[in-house]
Amino acid sequence: MNSQLNYDEQQPLSSPPPHIRLRHRNVPSRLSSLLQSHPKTSLTALATLSFILGYFFRTQTSNPELDLMMHHDFGGKCATPVDSTHVRQTVINHVFNGTIPFDKFPPPHVTPLLHKQWTKGWGSNTAVFEHLIRQTRPKTIIEIGTFLGASATHMARLTRDLGLDTQILCIDDFRGWPGYYDDEKSLKMVNGDSMLLYQFMQNVVETNATGSILFLPFSAGTALSGLCEWGVYGDLVEVDAAHDFHSAWVDINNAYKVLMPGSGVLFGHDYAWDGVRYAVHLFARLKGLNIRLDGEHWVLY
Repeated sequence: MNSQLNYDEQQPLSSPPPHIRLRHRNVPSRLSSLLQSHPKTSLTALATLSFILGYFFRTQTSNPELDLMMHHDFGGKCATPVDSTHVRQTVINHVFNGTIPFDKFPPPHVTPLLHKQWTKGWGSNTAVFEHLIRQTRPKTIIEIGTFLGASATHMARLTRDLGLDTQILCIDDFRGWPGYYDDEKSLKMVNGDSMLLYQFMQNVVETNATGSILFLPFSAGTALSGLCEWGVYGDLVEVDAAHDFHSAWVDINNAYKVLMPGSGVLFGHDYAWDGVRYAVHLFARLKGLNIRLDGEHWVLY
């Protein structure tokens, strides 16, 4: 006869002996006594145990798709769009306290340090700008990554030639990058100031574009957050800043938030860089968008 009971034949478990039941009933009271006698040590131990158990549970239940979506959440919706005729004044009010930044420019101490015009850039005059401006006929353009304004002033000329009344908002901290002065000797640093902002402004003045170009001298995230809060959207938004994946990923997601709903076009430069290309393809896949290449630029639609 088989000495092992089948599952259906197993007998109900008997209650534990009295001394075991008593020991279990005493656990809460013992824990309470421990907390009272050694409160700091006990709370630290409990917190550590909770963290370990929480981490273990998280790693055991991690969902890659869910994790990806969590990193795809860049906040809620932006404010109601302001009328395009109010975009310029909205930015002036919020960024420059109601004053025009080009008034009385350049200041006397800066004048001898600037070039009359120096608009070095990369891919700043390629055909994609005219293609997209003719296609969208934008009232507001947002550019993320401006440097010396080569593409911004080019777009200002294009919109002017097409008879468009377009505001171009340039986002850049105008600091360059570490080691920048090892390669470029065209501007002198003054007390830690790279002078890029002043040279950018000089280039805008020289191309007679002060009425159509404004700048937000902040990081991309800070500036785009402000535009989102103020209800300033772009009919055409260009991402042309850092080339690593994480920076490009954040810039693209934040830029998409201030893209004019239903009609705006998002595009960018440096598709040849691995980090940028991966960020563009990942974003397009998650949003169900297509990618079109136009020279060195990518366009989402």
